[in-house]
Amino acid sequence: MSGAARHPVSIVSLGRMPYGEALALQERLVALRQAGRIGDAILLLEHPPVLTLGVRGDRSNILATPEELERAGVTVFPVNRGGDVTYHGPGQLVGYPILDLPGLSLGVREYVHAIEDAVICDLSEEYGIPATRADQKFTGVWVGNDKICAIGIAVQHGVTMHGFAFNVATDLSHFDWIVPCGLVGKGVTSVEKELGRPVDADEARLHLSSYLCRALGLSPVYLSRKEFLDALPSDAPLRKPDWLKIHAAPTDGQGDVHRLIADLGLHTVCESAACPNRRECFGRRTATFMILGDVCTRDCTFCAVGRGRPAEPDPEEPAKVAEAIRTLGLKHCVVTSVTRDDLPDGGAAHFAAVVRAIRAASPETTVEVLIPDFRGDAAALQVVLDSRPDVLNHNVETVPRLYPEVRPSARFARSVELLRRAAEDPAHLRTKSGIMVGLGETRAEMHAVFKELRAAGCQALTIGQYLAPSRSHHAVVEYVRPEVFEEYHDEALALGFSHVASGPFVRSSYRAEEALESQRNITLPY
Repeated sequence: MSGAARHPVSIVSLGRMPYGEALALQERLVALRQAGRIGDAILLLEHPPVLTLGVRGDRSNILATPEELERAGVTVFPVNRGGDVTYHGPGQLVGYPILDLPGLSLGVREYVHAIEDAVICDLSEEYGIPATRADQKFTGVWVGNDKICAIGIAVQHGVTMHGFAFNVATDLSHFDWIVPCGLVGKGVTSVEKELGRPVDADEARLHLSSYLCRALGLSPVYLSRKEFLDALPSDAPLRKPDWLKIHAAPTDGQGDVHRLIADLGLHTVCESAACPNRRECFGRRTATFMILGDVCTRDCTFCAVGRGRPAEPDPEEPAKVAEAIRTLGLKHCVVTSVTRDDLPDGGAAHFAAVVRAIRAASPETTVEVLIPDFRGDAAALQVVLDSRPDVLNHNVETVPRLYPEVRPSARFARSVELLRRAAEDPAHLRTKSGIMVGLGETRAEMHAVFKELRAAGCQALTIGQYLAPSRSHHAVVEYVRPEVFEEYHDEALALGFSHVASGPFVRSSYRAEEALESQRNITLPY
């Protein structure tokens, strides 16, 4: 592209930035670039030590134990890019291009090859290091059998994010924590290792940015971190329409519920996920109990629940939940959890223990479990099914196309398969799922999800408006009008769902007893 008209691009040196902060900045810039509110940019920076895991990554390629990583202050971030596990740390030049590929007349493969070409030219012309790309199976740049630059990208509606990690003066011993990029038998190297001498980081950044612009047909405009960030347009969220105003809710029972939960040391999804209905539900002396702690191991961009390393499950929690339900006199209860990918069974045995404890303490109470996907482990799911809840609820949350952005560690097909297995279980329990709107989905995509859920035997469905917990979460793309919720309701009923709750404030466990009541006299298909 050297002879083509060159597009301007901001080359931004961000210095050292924590990975989570850089990821949030990328997501913000991608949204602004998609809206045409900023031009192309390439962010150049380095991170404190961190491991990132791509959407098809295998956690078994993380060789260090959680304790070892914790002692080293290293976090594992599942991210919505290609590739497997990668290490980032000081001395590594990381680049995050935010580019509109259609505007550059580039396909994804051409784009990746351009990055590889830039790094190869840089190594050859500036350092005299002979480097190559591998065959089509492996991305990145190699010096012999050792990778010197890893590449993992994501493209959202034509705009790129994530990018490359170029080992300039990296402490290569940190790669012992992982199988780099999931490639057994391959090594890693750095510019300093190949040269046997120190390398100036500022010069390396300047050289590579020049070669990147040449390979991509871009004309660089160099900006400091402050200059770039100060020039960004406001990304204020959409203004909420009148139909999303929450009216006064009953408060009589709120104090009782708060005190009971605090006394027993329990968590509710109502509070942890900032549910807009929590005042009403607490006022009716009900709540959705969240077991297995209040720290999630996943990185869904829509959710307000905290992320990180959870504590060990509380063996007394099943009895505490059962006591709370007995004290509140609930006729129907909903039990959910954070996702616990750190546990061998994902917390399935703990779910089953809670169901059994509720049965023992309140035999007349019907039990609904809102479960995670257990990473597709059929045996873990069966443990929950064998505890015989009345309703098995698992949310698909959004349409398949948006999973890399909204649920990067989940798989739509895996969630549908879980619901199918539950519907086909001999216990004949009811199955239920939920989906949000306003994340950028289309009407056709929503209808396709309804059909897939029904084909999997799902009987009840909830549809609600997504409300961003903060500006660092996935932005609201649209506030869906009430009449569209009504249309979704009618479409889903026409497909054969026995119960559909559809409205701006509907949540998966909101008035769940009504959903079960409407299904009591339904003849189940399995």
